[in-house]
Amino acid sequence: MSRTLRVRQSQTVVPFGVGAVFDIQGESFVATGIGDWPGRGRQKVESPRLASRLGVTGFYAAPATANDRFDTPDAPGAPYVRFPSWLFCGACRRMKRWRIADEKPGQPPRCPSCSPARTLAPMRFVQICAAGHLSDIDWWFWAHSRRDAGERRQCTERDRLRFLVSDRASGLEALSVACTAKGCGAARDLLDILGTHGMRCSGRNPWQRAGEAVECVKPVQVVQRTAGNMYYPIVHSALDIPETEVPAHADEELTRRVREHDLWVQLCRHIGKPRAGMFRDIILEDTGADEALLDALVAEETGHTPVPSADSPSAPARPDLSREEWAAFTAPPPPPTRDFALRETTLGLDGETEEPWAGLRRRFGRIVLADRLREVRALSGFTRVSPDATVVPSDTARRLRWLPAVEVFGEGIFLALDRHELSSWEADAKVQHRVSGMRADLDRSFQKDRLEHLTGPELAPRYVLLHTLAHLLIRQLSFESGYTTASLRERIYARPDQDQYGILVYTAAGDAEGTLGGLVRQGESPRLAETLLRMTEAAAWCSADPLCAEHTGQGFANLNRAACHACALLPETSCEAGNALLDRALVIGGQGVPGYLETVVGTARAAAATVLEQP
Repeated sequence: MSRTLRVRQSQTVVPFGVGAVFDIQGESFVATGIGDWPGRGRQKVESPRLASRLGVTGFYAAPATANDRFDTPDAPGAPYVRFPSWLFCGACRRMKRWRIADEKPGQPPRCPSCSPARTLAPMRFVQICAAGHLSDIDWWFWAHSRRDAGERRQCTERDRLRFLVSDRASGLEALSVACTAKGCGAARDLLDILGTHGMRCSGRNPWQRAGEAVECVKPVQVVQRTAGNMYYPIVHSALDIPETEVPAHADEELTRRVREHDLWVQLCRHIGKPRAGMFRDIILEDTGADEALLDALVAEETGHTPVPSADSPSAPARPDLSREEWAAFTAPPPPPTRDFALRETTLGLDGETEEPWAGLRRRFGRIVLADRLREVRALSGFTRVSPDATVVPSDTARRLRWLPAVEVFGEGIFLALDRHELSSWEADAKVQHRVSGMRADLDRSFQKDRLEHLTGPELAPRYVLLHTLAHLLIRQLSFESGYTTASLRERIYARPDQDQYGILVYTAAGDAEGTLGGLVRQGESPRLAETLLRMTEAAAWCSADPLCAEHTGQGFANLNRAACHACALLPETSCEAGNALLDRALVIGGQGVPGYLETVVGTARAAAATVLEQP
């Protein structure tokens, strides 16, 4: 029976974008570079603002099809290749190196030794390196690795391997790879397979041809093919907003200073050469411009796409797209369009003097409901081993000037804090001291460059406050709106240098799920005020307290304080900062730190106690 393998179009960027390994119906594949995408059927995705920031000509979505290009040559859809190519039979335990010539369209791999033929399963382990390369483990070498070079040369049959299971041990020690060549009998178990070994890197990814391999000296690391460090996508997103009057005098001044710099002409002439990096650093230091602006100006002047080179030590700086979005949400709502419709509302607490409602009214400002939103997500590349490793671009051949992208639609709630209340809270010495520790941890972390486009040049208390508030609000809305937490996303507008102090919680799905209206309904008066009050009450207690509340550093790189899976963390797809820089104490108070909503929590508890005491 012929089987159909399908990947949704929205999944071709995240989570199954270029370079990602994934399982489907018991088989394993890897998504190829966009250079292998079919020329016909690609759908253009419009996002001039994002394209300008990334310095590319545009975006395309993978062709929509009922059967992606897994094992059918020249079929429509995004192309994938089978990986790992080493497979084994669960019955006879024979291992087979599967080649393209062995593929039968619409049929999974079958064992040639068994009758009836059994479906072959992919090997669990693969090898990666920090340069972004991925390849099969040399299982013949592993089976013979306990022998010296002379003994290994005596075995000339490289395909006579079996993947055995022993009933005398457990775990990886029970698994072994054995050579069944005549007179050989070499074998080695998988007890110490994980980690770094003396294996050689292939210098390429599975979809690249042998001629595209490069000499790679990075140490090889053996991991499971579904390991978390296998794939770190670099995704950029932008909301489709109408043209607005954005206060751009600062950008215009920076642009003038960059173009008038003595080394500007030299930088444009030497783009792509080693000296360009020196010119860039001098211009950035002398003018005070950020890397996103400089990349955009270079792309405009030279047409050069700011895609990292193979020798790039880390991911490129992500462009800051929040300025225009903040202006769109804080300006009077523009006329609605097919992809962008806003309307202003309130908490419905005007004139309220009774606590805790009066406290909520004082601490929150502008409320905007987005009935329609369109978001474009583009994949510029990926890394392996760690997020700060060498970036592999989406086009591994480095010939194309467009990026893969998808457009998603949804709705959202924009919530701004009261500017004066925030400034007063942020100036408190205890708040500054609390955040200074997080700032020091961030400076020591490799996450700093990745998060700087969100936090600004220096981590401010308002970012941690607004980020934690967005997480708490998403968790509360998931109970009340009908959406799961994974269906909701955040955008944090908290850069002090741009006078930002708000959040956007929105849905964005590739189908109709994100536009059902349930989220906007929760943002209407008086539901949002009630939701905010219940959110603060829920945030005041974590099931992991007092350990969670008193923690001085938890989470990835110790970038969180009072925040754990029981109270504040979200699915990775919901958070733009990777669940980092969170602290409940800044929201509800604790550990000697005044929380922004601490008095709201206190008065709510007092009001509840008064009600309970009444006869």
